[in-house]
Order: sequence, then structure tokens, then C-alpha cells
Amino acid sequence: MKTDEIKLLSVATSLFDVRRSTIDAGRSSFKPIPGDLIDVREGVLRMVADSSIRVTPPALEKKLIESHGLTKKQIKAVIRGLVSDGELVYTYEFGSTFLEPSFNKPVRVSTHVVLKPPGRHYQPASEDVVIQIMPGAAFGDGRHPTSRLAIRGIEYVLKKVKSDWRGDQSRVLDIGTGSGVLVLAAVRMGIHQGLGIDIDPTARSEAKENVSLNRLVDQIEISDQYLETIDGCFDLVTANLRYPTLKRIGSCLRKIIYPKGFIVCSGIRSHELSDLIKAYDRNNFEFLWKDEMHDWVGVAFRSIKMH
Repeated sequence: MKTDEIKLLSVATSLFDVRRSTIDAGRSSFKPIPGDLIDVREGVLRMVADSSIRVTPPALEKKLIESHGLTKKQIKAVIRGLVSDGELVYTYEFGSTFLEPSFNKPVRVSTHVVLKPPGRHYQPASEDVVIQIMPGAAFGDGRHPTSRLAIRGIEYVLKKVKSDWRGDQSRVLDIGTGSGVLVLAAVRMGIHQGLGIDIDPTARSEAKENVSLNRLVDQIEISDQYLETIDGCFDLVTANLRYPTLKRIGSCLRKIIYPKGFIVCSGIRSHELSDLIKAYDRNNFEFLWKDEMHDWVGVAFRSIKMH
């Protein structure tokens, strides 16, 4: 077997201690393959997960050549290995190919929250919040950036801003609940009672299944109610919806959020953010936080109204 073939095989099979021999001043010496393979694999996963835009294979190759000095063949072998191991998946949209994290395994979507398919083992750290989500047709399995941004917003509000919730009186409303992942995350992180609403019967069915799977049927209700018919007030409202809907419901949210309560929104494009902040400011909501991913934005607001 040729030396180049040995090097390619070593990368593709994830053997981390292979060395490339060279002749220096009449004697043999050993140098590592450029870029430790463990670092390369971790680097690829970080680049794909943290990129502000969706990552194409050629763009990833270019970054890795610049950062690790690997050849294109070696990089392609690493990517094949990550896809084979279930760490990454290829997705196709509008004639383009992208690399994205695989969600057919436990995936950390925020500092504390890990989403896990049922039946997959995961050993949580002491402060991990593990949520089981069934694969299904409803939106919100954590694969889309807007879901991850909303979960990060909920975590920001519950873990970093608000610590004195109203005990067993605290409530969260999730508008357009989909899989139920946002109301599940809020309750798992400290809210006592949750209500998820969705007009799609398939979404409601899957959300109920996920609530049962996470053993929260006594704390979370899934309903077909319309927002305009909701009674009572909430400490937190979550909404992973598109900008026109988020803007339209601002005045309605003002009526159902406690003073100093919070809204976490996602589904906003970067260029829409400033207009949404202005619209919510007119409804007495203070802008607190934002995060971005793949040209999507998640935001958190606090109610500054007085009853």
C-alpha cells in the first residue's frame, strides 16, 4: 500500500496516533499528520453547530484547510466518518447541500438542555435538563435553529434573569406548541404549570405523546384553544412563530402576561428584529436578550406594564 493511501486510511478509520515518516539529514524522524484528528472532528462539529449560516461541504473544507492544514481527501474522510457515526447529516434545499447536526441521538441544544430520542442512553451531568422527543411530523424536534434559539432564550430567562418564580403558581404558555418541546423545557427548568396551544391536530397529538413520555401530564396541558380565548395570566410566554404573527399578537400578549413577566420569541429573520423590538416596545415590553443562528434570531422581552 502506498504512503498516501496509508495516510488517508488512518484518517478515515479515526486512528489518532498515526505518524508520517520523513527523512531528515540521513535519518528517519516522525511528524504528526497535520492537525490532531480528535481536534479536527471536534472542530468540524463546532463549525457546523455554531455557524451563523448553514454550512456547505465546500465551505467547510475551505475552513479546515486554513485552520488544520489537511488535504481535501483527508477532510472528506473526516466528514464521511462523522456522517457514518451519526454526528452529522446531509440536508438538501433549493438545489444546495448542507451539513447539519444529527438529532437521531442525544444533542445538547443549550448550556443545560439536552434533547434525546426515546431509547437512546444519555448520562446527564448534574445540571443537565434532559427532554425526550419522539421523531414526528410536528415542528420542534430541535433540529431547526429557531427551536434551539427559543430553548436558549427560555434558559436565559429562567436560569440567569428570574430566580424568584411564584412557586407552584408559576405558569407558561407556549403558542403554536408543535412537538411541545418549548413548554417541556420551561417546565423542566422550573415553571410549575404549562399550557401548549396549537390548531394542528397532528401537532397536538405528538405534543401530548411527548408530555407523557417526559412524565409531565400532571403539569402540562395541550389544547386547541385560540390565543384570543386564553384566560388568566402567565409568567412566561413562548412563541416560535414567524415575524408577521409575532408582531400581530403583541397587543394580545400584553393582556395575559404578569407585570415583569417574560416573552421568548423565535422565528425572526435578522432584518426583521429591529421592527419587532419597536412593535413590542409600544406594548410595554422591554428588550432583554437575543441570539442568532443561520440568519434566524431568538429574543426575550420583559413586561414593564403596571396593573
